[in-house]
Amino acid sequence: MAIDPRGAQLKEFLRADPGGPVVMLNLLRFADGGRESYAAYGDALRETFLPRYGGEVLYAGDGDTALVAEDGQQWDAVLLVRYPSREAFSRMVADPEYQRVTHLRTAALKEAVLQPTRPWPAGAQRR
Repeated sequence: MAIDPRGAQLKEFLRADPGGPVVMLNLLRFADGGRESYAAYGDALRETFLPRYGGEVLYAGDGDTALVAEDGQQWDAVLLVRYPSREAFSRMVADPEYQRVTHLRTAALKEAVLQPTRPWPAGAQRR
């Protein structure tokens, strides 16, 4: 299972950039003992990297009992993180200092989804 974004994925992420901010959906399934490692990664993210690259955590919470999901589709945690641009996110993950703490995230997770989102056009939510 993929845990961390790779070069080809980041190139496509940047190529498909519609411009403007991006909200990244993080779905996390922890390895045994992974919550502690992810908490250390999260501290570094909040204290150093999000401020440096203009990001902010919009929501972070534990998964609960799924109302609609196939077996294996329940997640331990969900995060929504907003970045001012896809380029800002890409610069963050390329930062050598950030790369020194990513092992905490990698070790913490047995499965993950990291998906950029695009806002709906104005008024689309009311349809």
